Amino acid sequence: MTGDVSPMRTALTRAGRTIRPSPTAPPIRQVLSDRRNLVTSTRQRAQSPLTTLRHYSVTSPGKLILILVVLAISCVATGLYASTTLEDRTQTLRLMIDRTEPLAEASQVLYSSLSIADASANSAFISGGLESPELRTRYADALATASSSLIIAAGSSEEVERATSAAASREIDSDLNTLAISIPVYSGLVEVARTNNRLGNPVGSAYLGEASTMMQEKILPAAQRLYQRRSMAIADPQSALTKPPWGVYIALVALIVGLVATSRYLVRRTRRRFNIGVLSALIAVVVGTVWLLTSGLMSVAATNNARVDGAAPLRELTSARILTQQARSAETLSLVRRGDQEDQDRTFTDTTAAIERLIDRVERERGDSSVVSDAQIYNANYVLDRWRELDAQVRAQMSAGDFAQARTMTMGDGRNTTAQAYRDLDRALVDSITTTRLAFRDDINTAQRVLGFTGSGILGLTLFAGAAVGIGLIPRIREYR
Repeated sequence: MTGDVSPMRTALTRAGRTIRPSPTAPPIRQVLSDRRNLVTSTRQRAQSPLTTLRHYSVTSPGKLILILVVLAISCVATGLYASTTLEDRTQTLRLMIDRTEPLAEASQVLYSSLSIADASANSAFISGGLESPELRTRYADALATASSSLIIAAGSSEEVERATSAAASREIDSDLNTLAISIPVYSGLVEVARTNNRLGNPVGSAYLGEASTMMQEKILPAAQRLYQRRSMAIADPQSALTKPPWGVYIALVALIVGLVATSRYLVRRTRRRFNIGVLSALIAVVVGTVWLLTSGLMSVAATNNARVDGAAPLRELTSARILTQQARSAETLSLVRRGDQEDQDRTFTDTTAAIERLIDRVERERGDSSVVSDAQIYNANYVLDRWRELDAQVRAQMSAGDFAQARTMTMGDGRNTTAQAYRDLDRALVDSITTTRLAFRDDINTAQRVLGFTGSGILGLTLFAGAAVGIGLIPRIREYR
């Protein structure tokens, strides 16, 4: 056909009949143009990497490659997450036993030593004239112990600093500065009071009163705050460590579900009962999960025992010992300040009542595995009641004006003296504190040893699982080539 003959005017003949195009049909030229555009767009889509990838992903080899990539990444990610989480727990336990708990113990010894020094200084002053070598030695040893404990309590590390909030760190530094400045001033005042007391100068009691006031109102409160913050540094991590690592369990279970689903998919596709690679990966992840379940639960149980039967009673017993030193200071000061007996007697009564409540709380809240025995509780209560009875006799003697006998009962070495009752109660509390502290450290060490290399072991097993999945799926992918 030549020329510009319109297609609408061309007659088409078929089977002996003349057929004319429908007046509503699109022009043939437009149809051909649309077809060319369709072919062009189809070629362009076929050349797009994203389109090709989307098309390939719905094929069997594409699905296997996608499963391989997802499982491999999941294995590596789960292993790294488990390793990081469990290693953090191990490091927290190691830090607690190596640094945090010794700092708390040093703070407790610091407070107790300062209280013992104050009580010894008061007792030496009451004795009049030249104090006994025993009291002098007790005061000097207590002050030396307090100084060395202050150095230990002031020590820290980067890990401890990171575990302590900025506000708490500032408060700790403030209390440490207060102690470092005030303790030498206190010892100087005591020496001035002792010198005047030997010379028989009445001004000695004023210096001793000023020293004791500084100890009771400035030094001991700072030491108590320091101990409380150091104790909280133990209690806060324990609250988190007594909870199982649920995130790691969920990640491992999700990985097991993915491997089981992959195995079932391969059974349907390949008509093979097992895939050695996927099966090996599944076994490795299950072993890691059982390992974590065993070691994790044992670690959590040991940490919980450390909290219930260690940290909690240790805090109560330490507070009771601190109050014991306060009660002794109040008792001796009542003889130094004879015109201020009412306030000192009230302090003694309130303090001993608080000691009784703390001992009863330890007895009431003891767990089945508590190391604080019934005999220790009974002994502490018995000695406390004995101290109260003897102190009541001393008060009666002071009220009657018999200060010489009151001083003998307060400072004497006999069995029926408040000094002996105080020493017996302090010894009973120290024995309980030592036993409880050892139990606490044993439980934390157990939790650390049990958790041990669990994180590294799970990481190794998950990496093996990722490699096993690749070994098992790559041959199946190659079968489609």
